Order: sequence, then C-alpha cells, then structure tokens
Amino acid sequence: MTFDPVAVGRAECAAWAAYYRREWGPFLRAAVTMVRAGFGMPWLRTLQGAWHVLRANQLWAPFPDNDADGARAAMRRFYRLVVRSGWGGFDPARAATLEVHWWRVHREHQHDTGVTEEQLVDALTALYAYVYDLPPAAVQPAAALRVQAMDASDRWVTAGCTLADPLLAQERRLLVASFSALRDAVDRR
Repeated sequence: MTFDPVAVGRAECAAWAAYYRREWGPFLRAAVTMVRAGFGMPWLRTLQGAWHVLRANQLWAPFPDNDADGARAAMRRFYRLVVRSGWGGFDPARAATLEVHWWRVHREHQHDTGVTEEQLVDALTALYAYVYDLPPAAVQPAAALRVQAMDASDRWVTAGCTLADPLLAQERRLLVASFSALRDAVDRR
C-alpha cells in the first residue's frame, strides 16, 4: 500500500482548481492522475475510478442544492474498485460516507456556518484512519496540512479563481506536503 505523494498532491490541486472553475474535462484528467498515482490500479479500473470521482464531484458541486446521496453512491463505487484492487479490506460504503462527510464539513466551514478548522481536520482524520487502517494520531498531521491547503483554495476562490494566482501554488505545496505526511504515516506502519 504505497503511493506517489507529489503526483497525488499536484493532481488534487489541479482537480480542485478545475472543480471550482466547473471545468469537468480538466477535472477528469486530474482525477485519472490522482487515482493512478494514489492507488496504482490497472488502467481500466483507474479510468472507471476517475469517472466515479468526477460524477461524485459533479453531484456535490451545486450549492446549496447538491445531491449528497448521489455523491456518496458514486464514491462507494469508487472505493469498491479500490478494495477490489487490493487496497485494504475496508467497507466501501463506510469510506464513501466518511469522504462525503468531510466534503460537507468543508462546505459548512467554507460558508462560515461556525464549523471550525479543527472539525474539518477531525473529519479528514477519520477518513484517513479508516481507509489506511492507522491510528488517528498517525494521520492527523496529514489531515491538518490538507485543511491548510483547503484554506488556500478557499482564498483562491474568493479572489476569483485565476490560474496565475500565487495562492494556487501555495495550495499545491500544501497538498504535496499533506500527502507526503500521509505517505510517511503509511510507511511507518
């Protein structure tokens, strides 16, 4: 169970930028890279997995009227492919629930509904601990760095989603650092 944290971090940054710009073609390309670099699945499963990630994000994207159930169903299909590829023995439905839960917590934090960064870190920590079968304390630093990347992303969105904005580079560095910390936790197992 290993992955390339630099490739995953860069691809996730590209996916987030495409998501907020509603550029679904570039999002799908980034999702293919994330899935391949993150899980090393065979190409057919990589493409299927990236499609499920795209669909989940498209269903989640409308605000405030998103389709959380549809997003969870798409992520359940994604995590089912991950498990079939030998990446852990976790329950895909539980992983999908935890995934979409952090999306919800982030959206509430993003729209200033009183949700704290600590609650967002906790939501990501729960997902990482479950999927990677690690103690929460081992993955919490990775979750905290990813939340910092979300903060940079949220500021980038507020500033207008310009691809030349230095906030995007800051987000990318934080995502690479986050996935590097997660990889370190996995490797120390």
